[in-house]
Amino acid sequence: MINTTYKTLLYGMATISGLTLVWIMVSVVASVVMRNLGLQPFAWLFTSAEYGLLYMTMLGAPWLVREKGHVHIELLTSALSEGPRQLLSRTVAFACVVVCAILAWKGIELVLTNLERGDFDTRAYYFPRWLLTIAFPLSFGLMAVEFSRFVFGSELMHSGEAGIHE
Repeated sequence: MINTTYKTLLYGMATISGLTLVWIMVSVVASVVMRNLGLQPFAWLFTSAEYGLLYMTMLGAPWLVREKGHVHIELLTSALSEGPRQLLSRTVAFACVVVCAILAWKGIELVLTNLERGDFDTRAYYFPRWLLTIAFPLSFGLMAVEFSRFVFGSELMHSGEAGIHE
């Protein structure tokens, strides 16, 4: 049940990320069309596109780690034999876990600071800043979990085959 809930969260975040990309496209096209018609685009169109870039990136990143969709170069790992390749791949994945865990922790601190201070983002509207920064600990925390699958699981992050994606 925990695994199913986790996967649902991960794929749900990826779906929201994809839908956000569609929204960004719609908002940019709408803004351009309105300007070409001599109208002033709604302020929230531009602001929602800015927020969307953050949410799209952060919400889609954990799924991308799971699918090994991040860009990495297999030039070195393709030249290594099985043992050293596994060691290098797991070491790199472990470094990613550490970095993501630190960023998740700092993200939690940021969200708590935003809540404590009552910070608002004041662009087109007053928007509680914690609603923006909550994406950091959530995303980096889930990325740490996903990278840890490559540290402790049977699957490696690197295939060892240059130019080939599994």
